[in-house]
Amino acid sequence: MTGQEKASAIGDPERLGALRDTGLSSVADAGMDRFARLVSKLLSVPVALVSLVEDARQVFPGMVGLDEPWAGARQTPLTHSVCQYVIEDREPFAVSDIRTTDRTARSPAIEDLGVIGYAGMPLTDDDGHVLGSLCAIDTQPHVWSPDELEILKDLAAACSTELRLRIVSRQREAARRGEAEARRAADTAHQRARTSLERSQLMLRAADALADTSSLADVRQQVRDLITSDLKPVYVGLALVESDRMRRLVDRTGNAPPVEHTHETYPLSAAWPTARAALENRTIVIHDPGDPAAGYGDDAIAAYRELGLHTAVCVPLPGTAVPLGTLVLGWDRPYDIDVMEQAVLSVIAGYTARAVERALFVEHRIDVAHQLQQAMLTDLPRVDGLESAALYRPAASAELVGGDWYDLYTLARGAEGEQKAAAVALTIGDITGHNMHAATLMGQTRSMLRQADLDHPGSSPAHIVAALEHANLALDVASSGTLVHAHLRPDRSAPEGSWEMSWTNAGHLPPLLALADGTVERLDAHGPMMHPALGLPPRRAHRRTLEPGSLLLFYTDGLVEHRGHDLDALTERTGTLLGTHRDDDLDALLTRLADHVAGPAPGDDIALLAVRIPAPGGPPKST
Repeated sequence: MTGQEKASAIGDPERLGALRDTGLSSVADAGMDRFARLVSKLLSVPVALVSLVEDARQVFPGMVGLDEPWAGARQTPLTHSVCQYVIEDREPFAVSDIRTTDRTARSPAIEDLGVIGYAGMPLTDDDGHVLGSLCAIDTQPHVWSPDELEILKDLAAACSTELRLRIVSRQREAARRGEAEARRAADTAHQRARTSLERSQLMLRAADALADTSSLADVRQQVRDLITSDLKPVYVGLALVESDRMRRLVDRTGNAPPVEHTHETYPLSAAWPTARAALENRTIVIHDPGDPAAGYGDDAIAAYRELGLHTAVCVPLPGTAVPLGTLVLGWDRPYDIDVMEQAVLSVIAGYTARAVERALFVEHRIDVAHQLQQAMLTDLPRVDGLESAALYRPAASAELVGGDWYDLYTLARGAEGEQKAAAVALTIGDITGHNMHAATLMGQTRSMLRQADLDHPGSSPAHIVAALEHANLALDVASSGTLVHAHLRPDRSAPEGSWEMSWTNAGHLPPLLALADGTVERLDAHGPMMHPALGLPPRRAHRRTLEPGSLLLFYTDGLVEHRGHDLDALTERTGTLLGTHRDDDLDALLTRLADHVAGPAPGDDIALLAVRIPAPGGPPKST
């Protein structure tokens, strides 16, 4: 395009007139700002703009991420405009690095606005004039994926619809005193634009709501709420493809119709419209499933009748290679699904498919992390003269995979290679974080601590934890968190059956010791937490004789730290229960503590480890 043609495209009087009719300028507009926020959020870019290109400047009624002075001015001269090329070309303009193309390499926007990666989609009026662009901007090179460009295209279509509505509304206002036919035509255009806007807003809400889902239950709930509020179906369902079968996402809140339980799974090859939509990757509209020409099976027809449907539509959920499943909507009245509505449902199905993929990925990671975590929580060994029990209870939210762990193992004593189960090591710990990485670090830390005990026989727990921290730094494991590590050995200088405990506390909650007379002590001595930034702080070992009848409890913060509750009060409640029920079966005691202190839905993982010195008169147990 020549310079004259460029000037003609930007200075086109009809285009500039339509631009004026939008009523938008360099003043912030809530609707346009929302489009910019959605672009920034869905494409993960720092800057997003609704840019309208006038004859001598570009203005940003919608904006996210610009620095001052541009943020306050909401405009730049055309010299700084990359969006002008969308106007000139009348088509999308996307480059991963504008510094590498002759057309944009010398643009002042690089230095002044920080524009590197750029993708812009045309914003058009009803006559096809390009008024500006909806653009995504990165401050570093950005290779735009087809999915990103498709999302930006969808949002630009919705933004164009709103611009057109504003233009129509202003033109309608100007023509109010005209002929009656002109008013009727304007009203008709307005209604079309209003319907289009409502559907566009539905797509925007779907993109916004489904972007934050992390589980299949969340996806189902959000899809149902979104579609029910706008399209008013009496039934909304999702069925996913799993190998050669379909599985419905059943509403587990108790509101699911019986058909979802009766036919929760069925073969992909079955004569169901949901299966056919997924298998053939096409939208299917059903008015009479009993029509022999439709070819649906008796189960599908019975389910349709049981739901009381008059019209239904099955929309495939697009996947990378094959559809992920089917979105189902049903109405108990005749419902006309026109081309525009099918397009809207296809867009929503696309957003739903991405949310389903994300939820399946998250669920897989959480399942793997839970398996890893559970594999680390091994059975406790049998130790003569001691009773022991442990409990691990995950957080109520499946997404919170913690780094809590407990451990108990025997220590070697005497000549090299000679094993005497006369000493044991006990640990309770909590690695920072609630994710797969935390569970992995927990496993590494637990193994390194055991190795340190094995490599330093006869050393104090303080020395063992110091050795762990040294390995953590030297190997750059970057593990951080809190723990209590203790050694128990028979105490020959105390009453028969007593044990001596030596321990060190690296920033963890204090162990609780219930004595034979019911008194409960908090073993408060502690040092700093384990963290690479703290280096190798000095560690001290503390000693305490545990006489027969004593009960020792190690625990993690999930037991006593709850929002809205006092930590000391819950710790005291734990001590009271420990002292009162110190002679109970240990497994039952730990369950009682978790139930009565943390409650039925803990907000964090709980790990408990209890060791009891049998009281005199009773046979020592090995647990």
